[in-house]
Amino acid sequence: MPPHPSSPFPDFIYGTAWKEDRTAALTELALRMGFRGIDTANQRRHYFEQGVGHGLAAAYNAGIVTRDDLFLQTKFTYQPGQDHRLPYDPAASLSIQVAQSMASSLDHLATDHVDSYVLHGPSSNHDWTDADAEVWEAMRKERDAGRTRLLGVSNVSLRHLQHMAVARAELPAFVQNRCYARLGWDRAVRSFCHDHKIVYQGFSLLTANQEVLHHPLIASLTITSLTITSLTASANATLAQVVFSFARSIGILPLTGTSNPEHMKQDLASRDIKLPPEAAQAIEALAG
Repeated sequence: MPPHPSSPFPDFIYGTAWKEDRTAALTELALRMGFRGIDTANQRRHYFEQGVGHGLAAAYNAGIVTRDDLFLQTKFTYQPGQDHRLPYDPAASLSIQVAQSMASSLDHLATDHVDSYVLHGPSSNHDWTDADAEVWEAMRKERDAGRTRLLGVSNVSLRHLQHMAVARAELPAFVQNRCYARLGWDRAVRSFCHDHKIVYQGFSLLTANQEVLHHPLIASLTITSLTITSLTASANATLAQVVFSFARSIGILPLTGTSNPEHMKQDLASRDIKLPPEAAQAIEALAG
């Protein structure tokens, strides 16, 4: 088995999807505000990975960070998830597509390696297919060649992960899923990850759970029952801060994609807010 995540390893990841022409400026801003984990994908349909690279270069040139300070994560995306701006030859084998996509990502990000390389979703909604097995093996070769430190999978079900285990495939270091409160905050997948020492990355924690954000319990926690562990954290937490603090308390590494500098600052300050166990348990049970 490969090593699992080790330092440097972020406790918050900044997501760069859907930012288009603002990608470079927002990536640099996120680094200025204190984020050290950056998530992107070589999928021009929803990401501008080259813009992330421009933002990184600006941050390096300004002396904000060095490459060694950062956790860079990108993804391989199958052709059905892409538009016409492909990072590989669609006529090539899947293994070659993985290698071409990685080479393109390294060029975009001006680095010789990423810290995490993620399969941006299996080829089937139901099963771990032969195509996935081929892509996963190609990703393992990228890891073994030193072009990534760790591997992950995104947008997966418990069934996918169980199929990987049954097939004796190397399990990922990361699972990255959209996290719905109505599904118990992805309880079944999180449980599998906990049992197999996989780090669970949760995205859309806010946007996918608007009904929960307006629950009276969440509102009450923004002003009571919080333990503040740093003077940088406000005595009155925001709704987002409560959700991010809750996420960490149940083992979720959170992603945020906010473009608001004040929200970036507040989101990072959530690291210094601790929910009492009974409050975290109550939130987990709200819609699950």
